Amino acid sequence: MVRVAVLSVHTSPLAQPGTGDAGGMNVYVLQSALHMARRGVEVEIFTRATSSADPPVVPVAPGVLVRNVVAGPFEGLDKYDLPTQLCAFTAGVLRAEATHEPGHYDIVHSHYWLSGQVGWLASDRWAVPLVHTAHTLAAVKNAALADGDSPEPPLRAVGEQQVVDEADRLIVNTEDEARQLVALHRADPARIDVVHPGVDLQTFTPGDRLAARAALGLDPQTPTVAFVGRIQPLKAPDVLLRAAARLPGVRVLIAGGPSGSGLAAPDALVGLATELGIADRVTFLPPQSRDQLVEVYRAADLVAVPSYSESFGLVAVEAQACGTPVVAAAVGGLPVAVRDGVSGVLVDGHDPARWAGALDGVLTRDRAELAAMGSAAVTHARTFSWDHTVDGLLDAYGHAIADYGATHGRPVGRDASARRPGRRWRARRSVRA
Repeated sequence: MVRVAVLSVHTSPLAQPGTGDAGGMNVYVLQSALHMARRGVEVEIFTRATSSADPPVVPVAPGVLVRNVVAGPFEGLDKYDLPTQLCAFTAGVLRAEATHEPGHYDIVHSHYWLSGQVGWLASDRWAVPLVHTAHTLAAVKNAALADGDSPEPPLRAVGEQQVVDEADRLIVNTEDEARQLVALHRADPARIDVVHPGVDLQTFTPGDRLAARAALGLDPQTPTVAFVGRIQPLKAPDVLLRAAARLPGVRVLIAGGPSGSGLAAPDALVGLATELGIADRVTFLPPQSRDQLVEVYRAADLVAVPSYSESFGLVAVEAQACGTPVVAAAVGGLPVAVRDGVSGVLVDGHDPARWAGALDGVLTRDRAELAAMGSAAVTHARTFSWDHTVDGLLDAYGHAIADYGATHGRPVGRDASARRPGRRWRARRSVRA
């Protein structure tokens, strides 16, 4: 049995996406863990406890545990305060490992730079390789800030560079992200693996649009555009509202909660809808469960993803899996997540007039054209699955273990002496789409 220590310091995979700092990364961490466990890999996920009610260990599924590490106060800390708690978090991780026989973990996989700092020390202490996924980079986010948004602090850029230098392998969502790591952080291209995130193709499926609209209390005939995600300037829901103000008769459905710099003015988007005179045709929903999200995607004619920066864009793929075309900003990984002109439309920039034109250009197509785009969206989404993601992750782990053993002159893991590094990781590749 192979065991992976997954680190997700600043947000728990069990948190509701769309709240606080929970989003696509949470989905990625949880779904990849569940699918790895189905291949016989044990996964233990370390995250920071945010409530006194959080049990120390949560068995999520056979082979998947979440460990809630107490590090700092349970509430009142945001992501930018967490560097002060990395020492406490690291101590909790090391103590958990110390209760087991040496070699309990075979590899460490850290998500986001805060986790990378912890993973760096843990991998040194346990003599196992470190695999790191950045998800976002400070320099990329700072180069595409929304008006009024706060830049990422220099501390983060320094921390990211340290993790890039120390990680045995770096996993990125797209080739574009790989180029950014090389250009901005001088990463070794030979240590980078491109692994696309997946989508739950059993949950996110096409369905009855009229039934979905009835469930949400929406008019069956009104053109409807949905936004799903955290309410913060980075995600640019205001761009959608400003565009909708130019499109009389179009309803906007927004599902999500304030996050990041959006917490400073949690009602700002509601106020903007009123200011634009479209409050009567904007529906606000709280963060939705997975099953509820399916209804939101199915109810919409289009899903808008106007983000200023997006390492991939899981929302775009989930929407397409439900048969709903996507209009997205041509940034980050979205040109991979959306096939421009086929499964949706990519928009350059964030000018509301340009966005209004793009949305209107799709909404006013005849039914046959719109249906064809929806079908193409489903076909495109099916190229992304968590099984494919796990294939890539296990290959990356195998390379990391083999390279680590060669570099350090010894194999790693609990039964390393009886195992050729890397072989078991590739033994159970999925043959499913």
